[in-house]
Amino acid sequence: MTNATKKTKRRHDDPDAVLGVTRTRAAQRLGARLRRPLFAWWDVHARALPWRDARTSPWGVLVCEIMSQQTQMSRVVPYWNAWMERWPDAAALADAPRADVLAAWGRLGYPRRALRLQECARVVAAECRDELPRDYDALVALPGVGDYTASAVLSFAYGERIAVIDTNIRRVLSRAFLGEESLGGATGAVERALANAVLPRDAAASATWNQAVMELGALVCTAKQPACADCPLRGGCLFLAAGLPHLGERRTRPRQRFAGTDRQVRGIIMQALRDLPEDAHGVLRHEDASRLWKDTAQLDRCIASLDDDGLVEIVSGHDVRLPA
Repeated sequence: MTNATKKTKRRHDDPDAVLGVTRTRAAQRLGARLRRPLFAWWDVHARALPWRDARTSPWGVLVCEIMSQQTQMSRVVPYWNAWMERWPDAAALADAPRADVLAAWGRLGYPRRALRLQECARVVAAECRDELPRDYDALVALPGVGDYTASAVLSFAYGERIAVIDTNIRRVLSRAFLGEESLGGATGAVERALANAVLPRDAAASATWNQAVMELGALVCTAKQPACADCPLRGGCLFLAAGLPHLGERRTRPRQRFAGTDRQVRGIIMQALRDLPEDAHGVLRHEDASRLWKDTAQLDRCIASLDDDGLVEIVSGHDVRLPA
C-alpha cells in the first residue's frame, strides 16, 4: 500500500476514561431514549440522495464523500451521477486522462481532490483488486482518505459499527447530550468519546444512527437557526432545555472572503479551460487568459500555482491547458 508514512491508527477514546462513568452512562441512557424518535424522523425525512441507494458500491460511497468535502450535498448530486456513469469503479477512473477528470470535476471546487481521487483509484485498482478495503487502517492509507471518509465508507457502505464524526454530527451530539454549543475546530477527545458512547451496539442500527444524526444536523439542528420545534430530539435535548446557550458561537476564525482571492482566480482559470471551444484544441492562449482577471500579477501567480499543483500545464511558454 502506498503512502506508508501516513498515520493509520484510529483513536478509540474510552468514553468512561474521557467522560467519566456517570456522564457516559447518562449519555447512553439518553441515546437509547432518543433513538426511536430519531429513526422515525429519518424514515420520513431522509433525502433521496442517489448514493443512499442500496445498489451503490463502496467505491460510489467513497466518491460521494470526497466530493462532498466542504461542498453542499445538493451541488454534489449532478456531478456524482455523471461521474459514476462515466467511471463506475476505481479501474475506470484510474485509466482516465487527467484533463477529463478535472473537466468532470466542474465547479465542485478544490480540484486537487479530483487528482487525489484518481491517485486513490490507481492504488485500489492495482493493489486491492478494484475493491475498497474493509479495514480502517487500509482505508486511511489510501491517497486522499482520512478518518472521516474511512469511517463513512465502513459505516455507510459496509455496515460496520464505527462512529462517523463530521461537523453536523458533532453539533447535534454536543447540543443534545452535553447541552453545549459545538465550537468547531479539530475534533476533541470529548467529542470522539461521546460519539462512541452513544453509538448503538447493533451494527445495522449504528449505520442508521450515523446517517440520521448527520441528516438532522444538515436539515434541522443547523448552526445558526436550528428548527427546535421540528426536532425529534427536542424531548431530551439538553441544549434546548438550557435555553440554547451561546447558539452559533464559533471557535474557528471568521470565514475568509472569497471575492478577489487567489482561490477565486484559480477557479476562473479552471472554468475557462473547461469551457474552451473545440477549435481551441484544449489550449487557453495567453492573450485570452490575460483577459480573465485585471490584476495580471495575481493571474500569473495563480497560473503558476495551478501548474505547481499539477492542475494545469504551461505550454509554448505562456499558454495553458489541462494536464494530459
